Amino acid sequence: MPVALVACGAIAQPVAEIVERRGWPVAVHPLPPLLHNQPHLIADEVRDLARALALCHETVAVAYADCGTYGALDAVCAELGLRRLPGLHCYDLFAGESRLASFLDDEPGTYLLTDFLVRSFERTVVRELGLDRHPELREDYFRHYTRAVWLAQDPTPELRALADGAAATLGLPLTVVETGHRRLEAALEALLGGSAAGTDSAPLR
Repeated sequence: MPVALVACGAIAQPVAEIVERRGWPVAVHPLPPLLHNQPHLIADEVRDLARALALCHETVAVAYADCGTYGALDAVCAELGLRRLPGLHCYDLFAGESRLASFLDDEPGTYLLTDFLVRSFERTVVRELGLDRHPELREDYFRHYTRAVWLAQDPTPELRALADGAAATLGLPLTVVETGHRRLEAALEALLGGSAAGTDSAPLR
């Protein structure tokens, strides 16, 4: 594949599905999704993988939003001549920035879930935060949250049951907002530009 995409592990599955469905000549290389629990590490991990991929691909792009790096990822992209997905968080890529902002303005204590977080909740939240060993910590972590909002890309009955369970674990009422993948797909198409069609685009410097 002429194009390599460094992908956030939390969105790598739908990204890979979109790439395959569209027939784009793009190889998706995910980084570990648990980096989201340590966002200060994301920029360096992206730099290292991008440099390695540049040795065997004509073009490298980054399928991350800022994701809590507070501009560090943008600095890496500027350093290496890369482009990334828009937005502050991957939630923006599903719900849209203005829609997401309205959720948080209406109710600041909103805990956001995606399909990935619903599927991996026991591992990425319960075990990572130690709630399986110390359930009393739930109050410390989540006392200021008032609701959970699931940004449902593919709201199957199985995922709905998992989302209900996640919200129950948090002790929060659940609101389901169906988003699909339309915004993510449009953002990927804009990011990849001519690369998605197999035409020339600027390589990683």
